[in-house]
Amino acid sequence: MAKRRYRYTILIVPEEDGRGYYVTVPALPGCFSQGRTIEEATRNAQKGIALHVQALRADGLEIPVEPEDAYQVAVEVAG
Repeated sequence: MAKRRYRYTILIVPEEDGRGYYVTVPALPGCFSQGRTIEEATRNAQKGIALHVQALRADGLEIPVEPEDAYQVAVEVAG
């Protein structure tokens, strides 16, 4: 039986100290990663997402699915 494949958007943000990147996965609260380069951060995020999904499955919890037609848009607000 083939495993289901999931696709998630990740947000990669430069660390404040300039020494790497911090990654969040908006559709998976609590799933974070990091890396020295964007490429490393992305690879680490893929591994972290896989482990997160495995843990949810093992605990019998629902695995969030990101809508295929979702949009990611940056907006500005006055503060």
